[in-house]
Amino acid sequence: MKPIHHSIRLPVSHDKALRTLAERHGISVYAMLQRSVKTGIATLANPPAPSIDTREIVAELASVSTRIVDVERMLDRALFTACAAYCYARSAAQATRKSDEVITAEINAAYDRQRRLSQEGRK
Repeated sequence: MKPIHHSIRLPVSHDKALRTLAERHGISVYAMLQRSVKTGIATLANPPAPSIDTREIVAELASVSTRIVDVERMLDRALFTACAAYCYARSAAQATRKSDEVITAEINAAYDRQRRLSQEGRK
Protein backbone atom coordinates (compact mmCIF):
# COMPACT_ATOMS: atom_id res chain seq x y z
CA MET A 1 0.00 0.00 0.00
CA LYS A 2 1.34 3.37 -0.99
CA PRO A 3 0.29 6.23 1.30
CA ILE A 4 -1.13 9.29 -0.44
CA HIS A 5 -0.86 12.77 1.02
CA HIS A 6 -3.99 14.97 1.31
CA SER A 7 -4.27 18.37 2.90
CA ILE A 8 -7.55 19.25 4.52
CA ARG A 9 -9.03 22.30 6.18
CA LEU A 10 -11.19 21.85 9.25
CA PRO A 11 -13.46 24.31 10.99
CA VAL A 12 -12.21 25.29 14.42
CA SER A 13 -15.00 23.29 16.10
CA HIS A 14 -13.94 20.10 14.25
CA ASP A 15 -10.29 20.73 15.12
CA LYS A 16 -11.18 21.07 18.79
CA ALA A 17 -13.23 17.87 18.67
CA LEU A 18 -10.41 16.05 16.88
CA ARG A 19 -7.85 17.21 19.43
CA THR A 20 -10.12 16.23 22.32
CA LEU A 21 -10.66 12.75 20.87
CA ALA A 22 -6.96 12.31 20.21
CA GLU A 23 -6.13 13.28 23.77
CA ARG A 24 -8.81 10.98 25.14
CA HIS A 25 -7.46 8.03 23.13
CA GLY A 26 -3.83 8.91 23.87
CA ILE A 27 -2.81 9.27 20.23
CA SER A 28 -1.62 12.11 18.04
CA VAL A 29 -4.02 14.41 16.24
CA TYR A 30 -2.80 13.02 12.90
CA ALA A 31 -3.45 9.43 14.00
CA MET A 32 -6.91 10.42 15.19
CA LEU A 33 -7.58 12.13 11.87
CA GLN A 34 -6.53 8.97 10.01
CA ARG A 35 -8.77 6.84 12.24
CA SER A 36 -11.67 9.25 11.69
CA VAL A 37 -11.27 9.18 7.92
CA LYS A 38 -11.09 5.35 7.88
CA THR A 39 -14.16 5.03 10.11
CA GLY A 40 -16.06 7.62 8.10
CA ILE A 41 -15.32 5.92 4.78
CA ALA A 42 -16.27 2.51 6.20
CA THR A 43 -19.53 3.90 7.55
CA LEU A 44 -20.41 5.63 4.30
CA ALA A 45 -19.51 2.56 2.25
CA ASN A 46 -21.57 0.20 4.43
CA PRO A 47 -24.29 2.20 6.17
CA PRO A 48 -26.08 0.33 8.94
CA ALA A 49 -29.48 -1.00 7.90
CA PRO A 50 -32.36 0.43 9.88
CA SER A 51 -33.36 -2.17 12.38
CA ILE A 52 -36.86 -3.24 13.28
CA ASP A 53 -36.26 -1.88 16.77
CA THR A 54 -35.73 1.61 15.36
CA ARG A 55 -38.97 1.45 13.38
CA GLU A 56 -40.84 0.22 16.45
CA ILE A 57 -39.43 3.05 18.54
CA VAL A 58 -40.45 5.62 15.91
CA ALA A 59 -43.97 4.16 15.73
CA GLU A 60 -44.29 4.19 19.52
CA LEU A 61 -43.05 7.80 19.72
CA ALA A 62 -45.63 8.81 17.13
CA SER A 63 -48.32 7.09 19.20
CA VAL A 64 -47.16 8.83 22.38
CA SER A 65 -47.10 12.16 20.56
CA THR A 66 -50.71 11.67 19.47
CA ARG A 67 -51.74 10.82 23.01
CA ILE A 68 -49.97 13.89 24.37
CA VAL A 69 -51.95 16.09 21.97
CA ASP A 70 -55.16 14.49 23.27
CA VAL A 71 -54.11 15.09 26.88
CA GLU A 72 -53.23 18.71 26.10
CA ARG A 73 -56.69 19.25 24.60
CA MET A 74 -58.34 17.69 27.63
CA LEU A 75 -56.27 19.81 30.04
CA ASP A 76 -57.05 22.92 28.05
CA ARG A 77 -60.77 22.17 28.24
CA ALA A 78 -60.47 21.46 31.98
CA LEU A 79 -58.74 24.82 32.46
CA PHE A 80 -61.53 26.61 30.59
CA THR A 81 -64.18 24.78 32.63
CA ALA A 82 -62.40 25.67 35.88
CA CYS A 83 -62.23 29.33 34.84
CA ALA A 84 -65.93 29.28 33.99
CA ALA A 85 -66.83 27.67 37.32
CA TYR A 86 -64.70 30.23 39.18
CA CYS A 87 -66.24 33.21 37.39
CA TYR A 88 -69.83 32.00 37.87
CA ALA A 89 -69.18 31.16 41.54
CA ARG A 90 -67.54 34.55 42.10
CA SER A 91 -70.46 36.31 40.49
CA ALA A 92 -72.93 34.36 42.65
CA ALA A 93 -70.92 35.01 45.82
CA GLN A 94 -70.85 38.74 45.16
CA ALA A 95 -74.60 38.66 44.55
CA THR A 96 -74.22 40.86 41.52
CA ARG A 97 -76.54 40.45 38.61
CA LYS A 98 -74.10 40.20 35.71
CA SER A 99 -75.22 39.22 32.26
CA ASP A 100 -73.91 36.07 30.62
CA GLU A 101 -71.98 38.25 28.16
CA VAL A 102 -70.12 39.97 31.01
CA ILE A 103 -69.37 36.67 32.73
CA THR A 104 -68.25 35.14 29.42
CA ALA A 105 -65.81 38.03 28.96
CA GLU A 106 -64.48 37.42 32.51
CA ILE A 107 -64.15 33.69 31.77
CA ASN A 108 -62.17 34.35 28.60
CA ALA A 109 -59.95 36.87 30.38
CA ALA A 110 -59.25 34.42 33.22
CA TYR A 111 -58.58 31.62 30.75
CA ASP A 112 -56.20 33.79 28.68
CA ARG A 113 -54.43 34.92 31.86
CA GLN A 114 -53.89 31.33 33.02
CA ARG A 115 -52.63 30.27 29.57
CA ARG A 116 -50.20 33.20 29.52
CA LEU A 117 -48.96 32.35 33.02
CA SER A 118 -48.39 28.72 31.99
CA GLN A 119 -46.42 29.86 28.92
CA GLU A 120 -44.22 32.08 31.10
CA GLY A 121 -43.45 29.06 33.31
CA ARG A 122 -41.95 27.21 30.32
CA LYS A 123 -39.51 29.97 29.39
